[in-house]
Amino acid sequence: MSKYAVEQRRLTYRGREFHFVSYEGQPANPRRSQPATEAAWWLMSAGKRWEVMPYRSGQAEQEIDRLLTEWLETHVFQSQSESGE
Repeated sequence: MSKYAVEQRRLTYRGREFHFVSYEGQPANPRRSQPATEAAWWLMSAGKRWEVMPYRSGQAEQEIDRLLTEWLETHVFQSQSESGE
């Protein structure tokens, strides 16, 4: 059985640097009432993390960067424009 390798991506977008990390999925834990999770990309910032999108093994770097940038545009920058920033 192969061990999951964490991947990291750093993107500079709109003059800001963003750090994304992939985490492997986890099986469900019924004793703790925790559902199973899939492998995913997470945005890391200020000691917190936010789930971004599913992780797909073998996905091209250009495709990952495009999808991460689309997520930033929708969830980070659109939110700022709506709040008047």
